[in-house]
Amino acid sequence: MSFPPLPPLNRRAAAAAALLTLLAAAGAPPLQAATPKDTLVVAAAFDDIITLDPAEAFEISAGEVMGNAYDRLLRFDVSDPSKLVGDLAKSWSVSADGKTFSFELKPGLKFASGNALTAEDVVWSLQRAVLLDKTPAFILTQFGFAKDNVRERIKQTGALTLTLTTDKVFAPSFVLNCLTANVAAVVDKKLVLSKEANGDMGYGWLKTAYAGSGPLKIREWRANEVVAMERNDNYWGPKPALARVLYRHLKEPATQRLLLEKGDVDIARNLGPQDLQALSVHKEVKTTATAKGTLYYFSLNQKNATLAKPEVREAFKWLVDYQAIGDTIMKNIGVVHQNFLPAGMLGASSAKPYKLDVDKAKALLAKAGFPNGFKVTMDTRSVQPITAIAEAMQQSLKRGGIELELIPGDGKQTLTKYRARQHDIYIGTWGADYWDPHTNADTFARNPDNGDDAKSKPLAWRNAWAIPELTRQSDAAVLERDANKRKAMYDEIQAEFRRSSPFVMLFQQIEVAAFRNNVEGLQLGPTSDSTYLFKVTKR
Repeated sequence: MSFPPLPPLNRRAAAAAALLTLLAAAGAPPLQAATPKDTLVVAAAFDDIITLDPAEAFEISAGEVMGNAYDRLLRFDVSDPSKLVGDLAKSWSVSADGKTFSFELKPGLKFASGNALTAEDVVWSLQRAVLLDKTPAFILTQFGFAKDNVRERIKQTGALTLTLTTDKVFAPSFVLNCLTANVAAVVDKKLVLSKEANGDMGYGWLKTAYAGSGPLKIREWRANEVVAMERNDNYWGPKPALARVLYRHLKEPATQRLLLEKGDVDIARNLGPQDLQALSVHKEVKTTATAKGTLYYFSLNQKNATLAKPEVREAFKWLVDYQAIGDTIMKNIGVVHQNFLPAGMLGASSAKPYKLDVDKAKALLAKAGFPNGFKVTMDTRSVQPITAIAEAMQQSLKRGGIELELIPGDGKQTLTKYRARQHDIYIGTWGADYWDPHTNADTFARNPDNGDDAKSKPLAWRNAWAIPELTRQSDAAVLERDANKRKAMYDEIQAEFRRSSPFVMLFQQIEVAAFRNNVEGLQLGPTSDSTYLFKVTKR
């Protein structure tokens, strides 16, 4: 059964009929109203979801789904990300030499399938992520885990106990924070292996299936249409009050706003400044906001000889009207931020040296040999506010002589091209995978191998930026156990990054969600995987 996306400003009747179709597909009973009390309907743009396998999922929208559907050893406290809390882990400790991390699981754990969850599943899940070696595997392999040693370094020591042994002495908080990431989510070994084909450890099946133990279980994902989730009655903690959560893919903020006003959706996630302003006087709608560890940026592929010139890289940074975009397109949903560490994280910098200066940019371009500018393309995800930012930049770049052609596409298309280093310029977002500065230093300021066949492919690699010295500095910073010294090291790394990188950092996201006033308990998390809709209730 297929569900056609709603056009902008569709009527209430069409919206309700569409929702009934979704609920029917999700196995819900017939409804008399658009959104029953036991169902939460979320309007959101999630065209970036590529897979449901936590060993591979590395997109912002997929992150939220994983955070609600899969458990891991640890999570961080959403109200204070510097604090860790046990998820599946009852307790944990670090050996005297700082290399071995021991965990004991809570007793009586079960997967949604009904299978028992033991240390065997945790160990196998972590080993599987390393052995599959998909994009987010570096979060684990940076500790020395590799295909040829992971079975020795991540081991079960009892029915409910396991150990992880790293190759170096890292800051303990760094290691533990990495275990809160989605790649460390625990999957049902028995169920996944029953779906194995040709030794793929269930990889083909889990791309579109579910094998977790989290508070919500994934019933269905249809790309660019719907994600349907249901309460997991085998969840070890307090059971969600809601029977189901439905995400509807609706890219247009105006459509999201209209359906929210009419009561056809409960939450709208991608509203722009004008929509939020209009809703501020709506008696039945409220808003909530939080500073996210998500950054807006664009980057210049250094395989393009023109973009690789240092003067050209710098010229782009002087051809963005940060303040004007911040006061309009990003009003109330983002703040100007020109560093790779988000505010609130250890080592974050508030330095903002760049502003729109066309004369300075023109002088740099002339010095680079382009007094009349040049033409270049930018891959742009067709979602707001990305498109609006790109269009605003198109105008300011033109003042410097740079003719920018925008190439629109959905999230999957633009990301696939970006990850293959086939772009000229890419504009998008990056969200922290765990609450430690290395999560962003590792991708923006570290590139151990710039070859096309490199094993590690961080954002610096995607833009072919060879940086042996910054890589060395980032490697040193993550080993520093003194927080003050470590902060100073990130200050130095970010200063060089601002000066010479092919990244133009734009804004830090202030995520805002609007919701009907019968929705309670909605708290947006600081990372993509920490907005816990399983805690939401409806009156």
